[in-house]
Amino acid sequence: MRDLVNCLALRYFVLVLSNRVTLILTTAIAPALWGSTYLVTTELLPAGRPLLAGVIRALPAGILLVALTRRLPQGIWWLRAFVLGALNIGAFFALLFVAAYRLPGGVAATVGALQPLLVAVLSAALLSERLTLRTTLAAIAGVAGVSLLVLRAGARLDGWGVLAALGGAVVMATGVVLSKRWKSPAPLLATTGWQLVAGGLLLLPVALIVEGALPASLTIANLAGYAYLTIIGSAVAYALWFRGLRALSPTDVTFLGLLSPVVATLLGWLALDQRLTAAQLTGALIVLAALITAQLKRTPTTKPSTVPATAATPEPPANPATSATPATAAIPAIPATPAIPATAAIPATPATAAIATTPTTPASPATSATSATLAIPETSATPATPAIPATPANPATSATSATSATLATPVSSATLAAPDLPGRRPSVPSTQAPVRAVDDHLTSGRN
Repeated sequence: MRDLVNCLALRYFVLVLSNRVTLILTTAIAPALWGSTYLVTTELLPAGRPLLAGVIRALPAGILLVALTRRLPQGIWWLRAFVLGALNIGAFFALLFVAAYRLPGGVAATVGALQPLLVAVLSAALLSERLTLRTTLAAIAGVAGVSLLVLRAGARLDGWGVLAALGGAVVMATGVVLSKRWKSPAPLLATTGWQLVAGGLLLLPVALIVEGALPASLTIANLAGYAYLTIIGSAVAYALWFRGLRALSPTDVTFLGLLSPVVATLLGWLALDQRLTAAQLTGALIVLAALITAQLKRTPTTKPSTVPATAATPEPPANPATSATPATAAIPAIPATPAIPATAAIPATPATAAIATTPTTPASPATSATSATLAIPETSATPATPAIPATPANPATSATSATSATLATPVSSATLAAPDLPGRRPSVPSTQAPVRAVDDHLTSGRN
């Protein structure tokens, strides 16, 4: 039995682990795609238009997802979609633009790497998740790794730029935690589309005021870059990101965001022949170690050893009202009313046999008739006659009740079959009168 329990526990753990690994890998595609947008933005889009790029990245993608799902928010979700869109899209893009404008890219990315630690703290406050020492150390290691990866010597610092970068990390962390706390009843793509539309609409007037309208002439490269940001960088990436938030912890998902600067650095080295130093390689390895440490810290919420014990759980007691009622099969059957034996079942008297075997003593016709009439027993020759009950409701029938009682004794067939006496006529006339009376009475009763 112990071996069976251990086998089931191992299979359960492997199944949970495989599902978790699949979710982590698919969610990690989102920050990897965001890391590729740095290369697309610098190489394919018009220079000096980051806010406009953010609007084109969010608004068309959100409209596309809403059109595909044909779902609009209901009730309180109008407000929640607006808040989540502002935090995850609109405010984050705006603050990221300010930080990128006033700070070197490495400094802004390093400040943004604080987001996993912020999410862990907010999750402990809003989602009652435990803030462990391992999570804290992994978050600090992630910040150190990103700083080695992107910081350059002589990088200048700007107070407003640092505040903007820190504000972007805070609003994004808040949006991630609230996305987990507010469980949307709508499909994933619909919820993602609502947030992209809300964020894009909030960012549109800011972009028009700060950067103006689109350039008069856009090249094919510009259009291809905007299409990539809309479809790949927003619709696909955010759908995978929010899918991970529905199934995984916000802290685990946010740690995956550290892949974005790693992918951006690797793509710059591969596509743009940028130099990759030992410090950057060390930083990338530290980031990956912190990410793996954060993902492996969690175990299944249900212990595998408790799964087989479910079968041993006793059934709840039955309802007292139900148990007090005896089963239907236990109720004794009510004895049936005994059938009234038919009149034909009454055995014949011994006189009948005597009449059939003993010859009749010669006598006068009157005496013979009287003796035959008095000696007629009740036989089974005519069993149907007693079965005809008298109708009590008919006055005429009630008046003839005495006659019916008298006629209930049928005429013996032995009397009718008696042999003629020698030298005399049989006493048929004296017995045929009662027989005719019986026949007439039966005929009138049947009619």
